[in-house]
Amino acid sequence: MERSVTWAMWWSLFSISTLGMLGFMWSSPKTPPPPPKPEGDWRLLEAIRYENMTLFPVVTSASADTSAFVTLDEGLASGEVIVREEGSGGLERRRGGRVVPDYSSGASVNQLVLINRGKRPVLLLAGELVSGGKQDRIIGKDRIVPAGAEPLPLDVFCVEHGRWSSGADFSAAKTIVHPSVREQAAVEQDQSRVWSAVRSGTTAAAPLAAPPPSLPRAVITGTIQQDAPTESYAHIYDSKRVGVSVDHFVEEMQRRFAKETSGLKGEHVVGVVVAYGDEIAWSDIFASGELFQAYWPKLLRSYAVEALARPAFRETASGDDAAEFLASLKGMIREETEPGVYTWREIKEGRLSEIELDALRPKEMMLHRLLLRRTS
Repeated sequence: MERSVTWAMWWSLFSISTLGMLGFMWSSPKTPPPPPKPEGDWRLLEAIRYENMTLFPVVTSASADTSAFVTLDEGLASGEVIVREEGSGGLERRRGGRVVPDYSSGASVNQLVLINRGKRPVLLLAGELVSGGKQDRIIGKDRIVPAGAEPLPLDVFCVEHGRWSSGADFSAAKTIVHPSVREQAAVEQDQSRVWSAVRSGTTAAAPLAAPPPSLPRAVITGTIQQDAPTESYAHIYDSKRVGVSVDHFVEEMQRRFAKETSGLKGEHVVGVVVAYGDEIAWSDIFASGELFQAYWPKLLRSYAVEALARPAFRETASGDDAAEFLASLKGMIREETEPGVYTWREIKEGRLSEIELDALRPKEMMLHRLLLRRTS
């Protein structure tokens, strides 16, 4: 009898203990999933904040050799790259020993022709501005133009209303349009949306009772009427009414950026993740530190214009949120390839869009990666 009681007591204790452990397992919170793994060997530095914008520098120890490529600005400045209106029939005329486009009646608003006469492939980024011709235009899509290629029809978008007449030769404007305009070209690929974003400053929706931006639409409209009668993007954002604010913003952010990124050992800055207020909105990452530095001055100016045109929220984004912009999206993929030259890839997931440009020669590498939170 005593043995039976003892066994019953042990069995009761074992049952209670087991149920308690199961109850703890069921009631304990689930372990959170690990943070998304960044592509390549990227990591973020500490946040750099000014006004309503936050930059997170992206660094890596695995910077690639991108010396085989030339940027659009470099190619135009050296004369190795020529951009002309479509329909010029390949004709050229010479002025002072210099080859210049011969415009014809076959010009088209949304297409130019690019000729690469240099010895290196040309890298083009969506949103880069070419100034001159019959109207200023921006490049419509990231791509690579190989050396010695046939004259290439180039999809572009107009960012200058009120002029359609032969002007100066197309030249390097050293400008890339701010993210709200660049989004409409790179993702939406819509001319009317491009121009709407130019005139309004940004397409980002502002919540009710949002702090007013430093560059409200009224200021931009007034600038167009007074300082940029042809409604040129370059003139709008270089005017005294707008440019002073942009220049001050750029100088202050560049000072802070240089301080944070100095003294790196064995690592290179290859990109940035950009936030406005508490929203991570944009990132540009390149294959090398040299390539990033070539684009950085005009990229920073474009981010500053966007910041001034957005509501002046002072909330700040977290590093964890920024780190999510280093991971690839898992949505639907669309690809375009020019064999032996490049692959262009777009991935969409929710409100996010990722665009990657892979060079296939002389070595396969991701030259540029754009990830953005769509405003439309």
